[in-house]
Amino acid sequence: MSPVATGALIGAALAIAALLFGFWGFLLVAVFMVIGALIGALASGRTNANAIFGAFTGRRSS
Repeated sequence: MSPVATGALIGAALAIAALLFGFWGFLLVAVFMVIGALIGALASGRTNANAIFGAFTGRRSS
């Protein structure tokens, strides 16, 4: 799937969440999408947990 199609699909999912569940539902869906993307990146080996933890604790920039 191309990046444009993926972005459109994510935008559509967030728009539907905003319409159906309001702002807080939209925010919850967005947070779970980010968590799912991080888990997917960790599982596929694209990133490691130490790099993410280091970025959040201020030890590394990214």
